Amino acid sequence: MKYKSKLIQESYKQQELDLPTVKVDEPQVKRKEEEPQKDSKKSPMTQIIGVRKMKHANSFTGIVPKYGVEPTNADLLAQTLTDINKWGADVFKIAEYSGNRPLTCTTYKIFQERDLLSMFKIPATTLLNYLMHLEDHYHRDNPYHNSTHAADVTQSTHVLLSSQALDNVFTDLEVLAAIFASAIHDVDHPGLTNQYLVHTGSELALMYNDESVLENHHLAVAFKLLQEDNCNIFLNLSDKQRQTLRKMVIDMVLATDMSKHMSLLADLKTMVETKKVAGSGVLMLDNYTDKIQVLQNMVHCSDLSNPTKPIEIYKKSVDRLMEEFFQQGDKERERGMDISPMCDRHNSTIEKSQVGFIDYIVHPLWETWADLVFPDAQEILDTLEDNRDWYQSMIPVSPCSGNLQIYIEKYLFNCVPEDESVIHTAITIIAGIQAHLLSA
Repeated sequence: MKYKSKLIQESYKQQELDLPTVKVDEPQVKRKEEEPQKDSKKSPMTQIIGVRKMKHANSFTGIVPKYGVEPTNADLLAQTLTDINKWGADVFKIAEYSGNRPLTCTTYKIFQERDLLSMFKIPATTLLNYLMHLEDHYHRDNPYHNSTHAADVTQSTHVLLSSQALDNVFTDLEVLAAIFASAIHDVDHPGLTNQYLVHTGSELALMYNDESVLENHHLAVAFKLLQEDNCNIFLNLSDKQRQTLRKMVIDMVLATDMSKHMSLLADLKTMVETKKVAGSGVLMLDNYTDKIQVLQNMVHCSDLSNPTKPIEIYKKSVDRLMEEFFQQGDKERERGMDISPMCDRHNSTIEKSQVGFIDYIVHPLWETWADLVFPDAQEILDTLEDNRDWYQSMIPVSPCSGNLQIYIEKYLFNCVPEDESVIHTAITIIAGIQAHLLSA
């Protein structure tokens, strides 16, 4: 079946991009009110939920710290950061040694490694002001969706961008956009899923009309923060560059919505097959559609990269993710709602859920990515398979596992990926069957 991407509607080249100007550094024009508001708790529509004023203590005006932060252990932090260009850097150690500033520290280091500050004339103080303000808008009390996860995704994207197969494929602006998108992709995440926010009629769901609620919110918060004093890291970009970067970042972050997973994967498979038919080991991406498709999948891979990391790091991530799921399940139980799959702390098997997640979601994605950049990601794929086998060894073999895999693969890869409702149904069926196995 020939798949057609719903995510990409345009096929113009980057240098030909011509969109309405979006100025992120202009203050909002205040409208004069004829009478005072009756309810002082209500916010104007121009105010974005979750955005807070920057704390004075987090504003840099003097000497910039070597690592962008005041470390709790400078020697150990320096040692850990030597792995910044390697797959599997330990972001948990970076968080520990950086005074719980993993996102600021990691992203600042990456900007230095890639010479992005001088390239785009970004003052170090401005970058650090923005990064710390951004990090402050990640919820520290979230077990998983916090700034440590954001640092992990940012560092993973940084490494994937360095694949030999992608050498000289992306412009400096596209690299900047990918790093920025990774850093902001979960900012102000409430530790709850889109489905929960929609089903409970949350303010965010109302604001974004139930469509990619979290992803739209992450983008709105991140771009709004650029308007804070000495936070606009894109101030010295041209209007054209800012417009192009903004579009790319929006496209990348919206693609992290898991409801888009099957469509993204189908398009990536098509690209890989086209490359194989051409018989070329060189990846030719000469238009915006192709480039953004690869960048979207790259950030998506980074977002789903936990199972590809060294097992001890992977297990820490799993423990944190499952606790966040369980906390949502507790809220659903209190509300009398149906408890979402894998969110019931009294009836879930972590090992089975991870094996299913790898088999039906993560491995197909990474296997296709590995084909695209062959052989650069082979070690990553090998680690993924080893980790899957480790979790499998922790659970008894289910007699129906073979039939289950055949059924799900048939359903997934014969559905129409353009139809988001079908994608939602497919993913729901996977989760439902997994939940049934977990309770067996």
